[in-house]
Amino acid sequence: MKSRNRIWIFCAFVLVSALGAWAQEGVDSEGVRPSGVSGPVRKAKAVTARDREDADAEPTAARKTKASKSTHASSHRKRAKAKDTEESIPAPTEYTPDGIPKTSAASVIVVDANTGKILYEKNADQIRPPASTQKLLTALIVAESGFLDRPVTVQPTDTMADPVKLNIKAGDTYQRIDLLRALLVKSPNDVARCLARDNAGSIEAFAETMNRRAQQLGAVHSHFVNPNGLPVPGQYSSARDLSLIARAAYANSTIRSIVCLPQLVFRYANGRTRELENTNKLLRRLPYCNGMKTGYTDAAGKCLIASGSRAGREVIVVVLGDSSSRVWRDASALLSWGLWL
Repeated sequence: MKSRNRIWIFCAFVLVSALGAWAQEGVDSEGVRPSGVSGPVRKAKAVTARDREDADAEPTAARKTKASKSTHASSHRKRAKAKDTEESIPAPTEYTPDGIPKTSAASVIVVDANTGKILYEKNADQIRPPASTQKLLTALIVAESGFLDRPVTVQPTDTMADPVKLNIKAGDTYQRIDLLRALLVKSPNDVARCLARDNAGSIEAFAETMNRRAQQLGAVHSHFVNPNGLPVPGQYSSARDLSLIARAAYANSTIRSIVCLPQLVFRYANGRTRELENTNKLLRRLPYCNGMKTGYTDAAGKCLIASGSRAGREVIVVVLGDSSSRVWRDASALLSWGLWL
């Protein structure tokens, strides 16, 4: 009897174990599946040698480097976003007893874009490096020369212009108007060299054209050596001279139609496209700002020529030798003040 009971207990144990295993298999195949997927879950295929090779094609060290770069890029984007948000909320502007905004810039001038009347100035004749603000003169000469639909073939010498470049390649061909737009929106130094060489035959010859045109405009306390504003001995201007150049550029319909663009899609010769965001942040911050040109080098500091229009009044502001934390605030305060006089 005892032996028969032991047999029954053993059989029952085997039966229960079998039912449990069957139930577990049913759960695995039907009940547990990715969210939102109905029906049976397809079993994974066996991993072949080829599959493993593809999966491990990137060495572990490389994956770590890639992950590190990704984390760094993400961190950089967060810092940039925080910085932009901080800059987007300007601190309260202080004013003189006459109601004129106080600025930290080394040199400033505010002029009526139509009449040239000086509304305000501070050290306007101080000789200073103009940085990329002088690209307005480069653009003016190119625009005034016309034939903007003509092709330009990039030469090796055009590409020698670090640090800010569009990376146009020698042998590539573009229309002048496309290069002019890129110059005024994104300020690439290689594009400035390409346009200058195409216009005058060489950088040196174009510099002579720049100085001659500046003299014609009354900017007699300036001297230019290159078309892009990169620091070089003997190159200088002043806020007053740059306001004269800016007024002439503002009166040019081609330049006016470009400097107001918040962004631009540039198509490379190989068909690749790139969206260029205007370096002038005031275009996105002030509805009445309609241009003009930024500039920066260590020697020049933060520079900005900004134009604006409101209720039939048009004003140009030149700010030279400012700091990164103040240039947008100073320029926007002066532009608003000039337009609301």
